[in-house]
Amino acid sequence: MDPLQIQSIGVYTDPHQQAQVLGYFEQLKQSPDGWKLCGETLNKGAADENVSFFCFQVLEHFIMTRFKSSTAEDQQHLRQILMNWLQLKITSGHPEKTFIKNKAAQLFSLVFVCDFPAGWPTFFSDLLHTLQMGSKVVDMYLRILLAIDSEVVDREIVHTPEEAQRNTLLKDEMRARCVTELVESWYQILETYERSHPELTCDCIEVIGLYVSWIDIGLIANDRFVGKLLNYLGIDVLRESACDCLHDIINKGMDPIMKTELIESLMKVLEDIRVIPPKEDEDVDFLAKLARLINGMGCNLIISWQKETKIKDHVNAARTLAATESKIPLMFHFLNHEDDDISLAVADFAKDYISVLKQIIHTNDAQKQFLKQMLYIILKKFEFDESYNFDSQGEDEAMFQDYRKQIKVLFDNLAQLDQQLVFATVHQYVTSTLSCWKTVNFTEVELCIRILYMIGEAIPASSGNHFIGEGQRVDAMKSMMEKLIISEVVGHPHWIVSLQFMETVARYEKFFLLQQEHIPKVLMAFLDDRGLRHKHPTVRSRCSYLFLRFVKTLRMNLKPYTEVILEHLQDLLQIESTEANGNQMILTNDDKLFIYEAAGIVIIMSNMKPEDKLLLMKRLLAPTIEKFTLTFEKLCQEEDVETQESYAETISYAISLASRSSKAFHTQATMKQHGCEACYTEALEIFLQALNTPHQHQILHAAVRQYLHRMIVCLGETVLPYIPIAVEHLLKQCEARDIQEFIPLVNQLISKFKRIIAPFLLEVLMPILTTIFNVLAQPADQMDMQARRDKQSLQKSYFNFLQVLVINDLAEVMSTQEQQNFQQILLTIVEGATESQDPVAQKTCFNILKRLNDVWGSKSNSPMPFFHSFLYEYVIPSVFRAPLNPSFNFNDAQTILTLNEAAHLLLSLKDSEEQTLLLFLEAKFLPAHNLPRSKVLECINALKTMDSKQFKTFFKTFFQELRS
Repeated sequence: MDPLQIQSIGVYTDPHQQAQVLGYFEQLKQSPDGWKLCGETLNKGAADENVSFFCFQVLEHFIMTRFKSSTAEDQQHLRQILMNWLQLKITSGHPEKTFIKNKAAQLFSLVFVCDFPAGWPTFFSDLLHTLQMGSKVVDMYLRILLAIDSEVVDREIVHTPEEAQRNTLLKDEMRARCVTELVESWYQILETYERSHPELTCDCIEVIGLYVSWIDIGLIANDRFVGKLLNYLGIDVLRESACDCLHDIINKGMDPIMKTELIESLMKVLEDIRVIPPKEDEDVDFLAKLARLINGMGCNLIISWQKETKIKDHVNAARTLAATESKIPLMFHFLNHEDDDISLAVADFAKDYISVLKQIIHTNDAQKQFLKQMLYIILKKFEFDESYNFDSQGEDEAMFQDYRKQIKVLFDNLAQLDQQLVFATVHQYVTSTLSCWKTVNFTEVELCIRILYMIGEAIPASSGNHFIGEGQRVDAMKSMMEKLIISEVVGHPHWIVSLQFMETVARYEKFFLLQQEHIPKVLMAFLDDRGLRHKHPTVRSRCSYLFLRFVKTLRMNLKPYTEVILEHLQDLLQIESTEANGNQMILTNDDKLFIYEAAGIVIIMSNMKPEDKLLLMKRLLAPTIEKFTLTFEKLCQEEDVETQESYAETISYAISLASRSSKAFHTQATMKQHGCEACYTEALEIFLQALNTPHQHQILHAAVRQYLHRMIVCLGETVLPYIPIAVEHLLKQCEARDIQEFIPLVNQLISKFKRIIAPFLLEVLMPILTTIFNVLAQPADQMDMQARRDKQSLQKSYFNFLQVLVINDLAEVMSTQEQQNFQQILLTIVEGATESQDPVAQKTCFNILKRLNDVWGSKSNSPMPFFHSFLYEYVIPSVFRAPLNPSFNFNDAQTILTLNEAAHLLLSLKDSEEQTLLLFLEAKFLPAHNLPRSKVLECINALKTMDSKQFKTFFKTFFQELRS
């Protein structure tokens, strides 16, 4: 061990040399005496900060791993190293870097946790004796106390039960041995340094605030400490720390009566020294701290009130409630502040007070006035500031949106407490603002529409419809919605108002089911330059989705407007739509998906004859087919890869639009009923060409699969002739992800048509499975995590596919294959049940085996002579091997479900041929696995006598005992 090599870490700049030195430090950590060498280096005082930091890390490693088990001599040596370093740094003129001081403080705290009081009973007295040596040691002393708080007290740090017990004992020892001396040292530090070293004073105040939570409150909540803290409220550099400390003091757990008295006495002094109420031009940072203090007072008073109410101490509860309500005007002062951080600082007090009023049966006039005042403040705080940048939202805008969400909690709680007040206030505000929206600030207009939107969430309608029934609430909602529409506020020049209008009419779409005379106004607003053609892209984009919602809800009521709607949508349906002035297309690709679906709904819900609907649907799909045809021709001839991909994306999008329009139909019956099968069948014939693409097959295959999924729903059996063509091409050039995405399509076919497609499945099963097996067998780079995940997902999809077959009574599709192929399938299922690392896949495999046994379990039902012997050679052993696999985790919920499925399989085997199975297990299988005779008989008896629920419990215990 070379001290010079340690010193050299700050010298070398070459990466290779640095790596060598760092490796040397790792050796020091592992060396029995490396920490001593580092301690020697630290105590010489010549090391730079990098060397010091690494030396401290070596010492930390020793403390964390070997200190407790080391000799008393070594433990004393380490204590001396730390104290020597402390005194050395005090006497040296070189100022230490902050990160070094914090690291040293951490080491002191780690030794304290290990060594106090048994090994180092004089820990605190040793530190206290150094305080007379000046501000540097006081700084370290306070840092050490802060580090001890992090190790022992900080509730935000998760501790093990053992650590929690240790921490409790440490605090007990400190209370018994040294807390009084520590408190006295804090007072002396305040006395000595409050003028000369404000940073030390602030640190000391922070220590007091942290420690007051678990020491005797009387040591701090007295005239000399509180007097100093109150005095500091008048000193700019100290008052924020003093405010935090006072907050920590009132948060101290204590008797509710004492808590109320403490808060009231503190409040009186704050008023006497004129800190409360705050000055109008007060510093914002200090106001935030002051607001937090008032919030703490209010919340703690409410906690005291709740305790007193619980024990029915009505006299003191009334006194505490009066004390709470005396703080309400001050809380309102902060809640209403223009700075959102200050406002939010008292939100908990406001919410807790609402909770108090919920518990009071009869509120008095003053309390009702409080509620009304709070509601007005909340509504005002919801309003956008004029500096809000709507078009380029940054951090400030995001913070305000978050503030709005948190203040909305207060609004919702108020609404739950007093629905009548909130409804009346909102009604009055909305009505009056909409009456003069052209002359008031746009932020007020947006706010009035937003609170109309919010009231529906804050006070949900019992019937699900705010406009059904009688009463003031229903009348108010109808009145506000009528005012909103008739006012023409949707034409407001600021786009945020137009957007909020659209959000609100979509939110209350059921209004138009009862008030159909208002549909034309809103419909045209959606269709013209106030909605889908608005100058602002955000409004256009959002309106695409909201328009679809509007159409879905009112589809039966839009029949008179079919031609108007389709006429206005015509140019928006073009895949590369441009306006006459040559600007970019109005709607994005995603937006147009909503428009195509909406157009499809409008067409099929019209009063037209089926043949006319078919014509309109063909017109709707014409742009998609035209774009597909032209682009596919270009793709086939294109050589540039980037251009190929662009063409493929365009083709995929054209197919997606056609798929989306079919969402207007929910089943084959609806498409047939409306006479639109022909246009989608024709489109399918055209789109299937994409499967024979020379380029970009992944993109195009995915698009065709998407369309086929929809056509299985909408065309029914009409789609079946096209499936063989699709399957043939989709299985070509397959990779793991391709075949994995293909399997859900086959599963859908099976679930939809069941035995109808059995002949088709008989032909394609082995080509499908052979493709899967080939893909899974392909060697993969072990470092390619995505490829590994794709293979795991494919294997899971494969088992799901087999499960879908057996669930839909198509097991014979497997059994009628050649015996070699059938046996290969069965073996993969058994392998999945026993070897898969995915418990969900294992569960699926056991479920498949159980279902197969239910069908073919007896010899008479067996599809092939070998199946019965296969059960005994492979299936039954899998039931026992899987739970004995070391990777089988009995603490995992999914794994337990797998075990239950294995138990079900064994019970199914017993039901099919009980005597044969029990004899096999008792005489052959279980003894062959070296199970004691008692365990064999226990298992056999459980199978004989227990029901399914009992056996599952037994099965788990059985294997846990075998694994132990």
